[in-house]
Amino acid sequence: MNQVEPIDPIKMLKPRRKITGVSAILLPLLGDLSVDWSGFDAHVHRTFDAGLTPAINMDTGYGNLIDDATRQQALERTQSIAEGRDYVAGAFVADHPGDAFGADAYRVGVEQIQSLGGTPIFFQSYGLTQGSDDQIVSRYETLAAACDSFYAFELAPVFAPFGCIYSLDVYERLMQIQNCVGAKHSSLDRVLEWQRLQLRDKLRPEFKVMTGNDLAIDMVMYGSDYLLGLSTFAPDAFAARDAMWENGDEAFYELNDLLQYLGAFAFRPPVPAYKHDAAMFLKLRDQIQTDQTYPGSPARPDSDREVLGHIARDLESILDRAGKSLETTA
Repeated sequence: MNQVEPIDPIKMLKPRRKITGVSAILLPLLGDLSVDWSGFDAHVHRTFDAGLTPAINMDTGYGNLIDDATRQQALERTQSIAEGRDYVAGAFVADHPGDAFGADAYRVGVEQIQSLGGTPIFFQSYGLTQGSDDQIVSRYETLAAACDSFYAFELAPVFAPFGCIYSLDVYERLMQIQNCVGAKHSSLDRVLEWQRLQLRDKLRPEFKVMTGNDLAIDMVMYGSDYLLGLSTFAPDAFAARDAMWENGDEAFYELNDLLQYLGAFAFRPPVPAYKHDAAMFLKLRDQIQTDQTYPGSPARPDSDREVLGHIARDLESILDRAGKSLETTA
């Protein structure tokens, strides 16, 4: 059994660290519920231009709801926009409780993603996460053999019924798979993430602990990097925040506080409805045509638009002031 060390968060702070940001891409829709591909392309461009890495076909991109043709087109368009730059894409396998591990189905996803220049991240499934710790690790080792490199993914059941947060022993063994370059951790629990950071710092410092905690985006202060759905609302703001942390700029805290307020509002129960708030927010910023959500995804009340509008205006004000400050000191 892995011995959990006492946690002292103050000692874990890592000031002036360069943060790696991976941002899930929302799949926008038109009024007839067809995909707004021009809006998708623009969103991918903005994410790359901000200096973040796009993550395609994630939960934010309705990865569990879209069909294979949509998934393929999203990858092809991203590869074209990337022009050789790296991006991440979800390998999703739909199954049911009690189903066997779908290794072949995962391999199909891996081949599709890698052939189009992406790095796969393995969505959990019932078949992947059920059974003993040894069985779970063995399944990841099987998948690793089909990959150049990949990310693992822990997902709390509040996000999806097939989600599972692994024991720290499983996490350590995943870290020992050399072509596993990192893992997204979405427990929404700071203590569990701090434990993973301690383990990473001790055993494999280059391994990326990618926080998926949209309710604690300041985990980057302690050494986490991120793969967030929240950053799809404003990749430019997240990139500015990350640069402020690296530069020791006190404006980091004001901007982080506002982004965290946005996260607390958008990721309230039912959590999957955050995608509707994301669509509303991007439409309020005139970046997509509609705030429609994919059929089968939960919706937010119309009253959210007023709150999101206030946040968007405050965000623009902070970014504008930060820009002026940078111009003054350049």
